[in-house]
Amino acid sequence: MSLADEPAALASPPTQAALFWAFNRLALQGFCGVLPVAERELVERLRWLTRAQFLELLSLSQVLPGPNVVNLGLIFGDRCFGWRGALAAVAGLLLAPLAVLLVLTLLTASFSGVPQVAGALRGMGIVAAGLVLSTAIKLAPALQHSVLGLPLATGFVVFTVLSVGILRWPLPAMVLGLGSVAVVLTWRRGARGTA
Repeated sequence: MSLADEPAALASPPTQAALFWAFNRLALQGFCGVLPVAERELVERLRWLTRAQFLELLSLSQVLPGPNVVNLGLIFGDRCFGWRGALAAVAGLLLAPLAVLLVLTLLTASFSGVPQVAGALRGMGIVAAGLVLSTAIKLAPALQHSVLGLPLATGFVVFTVLSVGILRWPLPAMVLGLGSVAVVLTWRRGARGTA
């Protein structure tokens, strides 16, 4: 489905409890990578957001401090039910996974010397990387609607992947440096477009 095919009006979470359970469900499905599950749940299954709206929230979430998906839940919950919705979404994201993580941490510390456990953890890392890549591929068509334009937006993506993934430049430096350049260019082009 392209961005042009998506309907303007979508469903909304009926209650704060529904919002809590939706974010709880996506958090429990997304071990090592909740973002792809969030896109599938909120856009494809529940139809609370279009892909364009999801990408807008994700973009805003990435410039705020903290985990992107928590920021996304906070913003979406706030838009739906104010501060109570923000609290419901974030609690849904964090409560059950926190309990699971504490139990797994205790178990991993006890069994870290077992080769099967080390192999399982490496495998989970590979799966998480694949999930992030699949989400990037799904969201790539939205770059056509970027204020930067498709070639420049794609250039930023490629340069970032090469710099961090191959050249091993530090991610914080890339976010501050290249991210700042992208924000300024987007702001300038956006200001020109609205003038």
